[in-house]
Amino acid sequence: MNKPLRRIAIFCGLLVLTLLIRDNWLQYVKADSLKDDPKNRRVTIARYSTPRGDIIVDGDPITGSTKTSKSGLNDLEYKRTYKNGPMWAPVTGYASQAFGANQLESIEDGILTGTDDRLFFRNTLDMITGKQKSGGNVVTTLNAAAQKAAYDGLKAQGGKGAVAAIDPSTGKILALASYPSYDPSTFAGNSTSTDSKNWTALQKKNNAADPMLNRALRETYPPGSTFKVVTGAAALENGLYTSADEKTDSPLPYIMKGTTTELKNEGNIPCKNATLRVALQYSCNTVFGKIGSDLGNDKMLAEAKKFGFDAEQFTPVRSSASVFSDDMNSSQTALSSIGQFNTAATPLQMAMVASAVANNGKLMKPYMVDKLQSSNLDTISQTEPEELSQPLSAKNAQIMQSMMETVVKEGTGKNAQISGVTVGGKTGTAQHGVENSENPYAWFISYAKLADGSSPVAVATVIEDDNANRDDISGGGLAAPIAKSVMEAVINSKK
Repeated sequence: MNKPLRRIAIFCGLLVLTLLIRDNWLQYVKADSLKDDPKNRRVTIARYSTPRGDIIVDGDPITGSTKTSKSGLNDLEYKRTYKNGPMWAPVTGYASQAFGANQLESIEDGILTGTDDRLFFRNTLDMITGKQKSGGNVVTTLNAAAQKAAYDGLKAQGGKGAVAAIDPSTGKILALASYPSYDPSTFAGNSTSTDSKNWTALQKKNNAADPMLNRALRETYPPGSTFKVVTGAAALENGLYTSADEKTDSPLPYIMKGTTTELKNEGNIPCKNATLRVALQYSCNTVFGKIGSDLGNDKMLAEAKKFGFDAEQFTPVRSSASVFSDDMNSSQTALSSIGQFNTAATPLQMAMVASAVANNGKLMKPYMVDKLQSSNLDTISQTEPEELSQPLSAKNAQIMQSMMETVVKEGTGKNAQISGVTVGGKTGTAQHGVENSENPYAWFISYAKLADGSSPVAVATVIEDDNANRDDISGGGLAAPIAKSVMEAVINSKK
């Protein structure tokens, strides 16, 4: 080969090598960034080219897909639909052609769109048989009757609030309601005139009610007196007291250590040296505040963490971390131990507290996805119950059960009584605003126990009603009836 031809051959070889390097760079190094580039429409077009898989509750889909009218700039074939969208939005989240997805719709997007690697065999088989590719299903742990009872109860109340319900023995989330809510169907498409308008109207800056806030998972509230269950557990676990009916060292008045400030009770109630049972029944601030102070910040913090405080929960949707602070002095610890000062909790967290007590001290990890399915209903993965921690011994949990059951039988939680069922609970009215200037939050946490000793449900309910008469706001009055209806729904669904 003469010299000029050799040079041309080398040059062409270099060009081919350059193209191969470039091709590999694009396919392997830059693949993810190109796929996720907002200017790349191919992924979005592919995602909406087939019906999306469904989110399932009690064997029935609560989602669907419908064909869009492909006109103008709209080149996306299917969009998401929702059944009872506002009721289920805290569970499903949304999937929008224009605004993306969140919650289960986002976390399980690969299954729902059929692009998850675990669906490779199914997709290959469909390709061979010529069947249209379709997404798989997300089967939830939710109980439809419990969810309806929770949402209807919150809606009837008319303010803001949330409900979380758990199966204590497994950690399965049975209800997750938030009010006010929104309908994800209203912005599931990409119409600039309709979907964008609806989306904009729901944003917090345009809507003081903040309907897109998942109050059951993402909002933390001062838990008020419901936190006294955690404080009672800490007293028993640390040997400060050993029974429900042992008198406590609780003077009246009680001046918080290191201050000249008296910690007061609500009304004239029998709190002086009261037993733990009586103190929980009447919700004595002095008893539980002094317990927290006597145990100290470190021991109270350790017990709170065993219940799940100071850690995010992944259900798989992320729940905000509830808070019990570190480095508090004695008076701050006293206030935090009655659910005030810096203490803050999500409704899910307080449902976890009630469920641990109901489950003889064992706290199960909360979860809402039971299994993932392919389009032909083969199980791709199954969630197994998992123990998260042991906040109480079985003996001490049973002591706490007897105390919480007294609250419902004879104390502030009578509105949660269910005929033929043993109910344990704790009310809470948490201060809100600077110097308690705003209407307080009404809380109720509870569990139901059947005749065979099993406990199928634990519930936490919180109500924030800015328009209610301040004197009418109480956990027993506002929140307990909703919790009762949720517990009844779960019990009746098992018959």
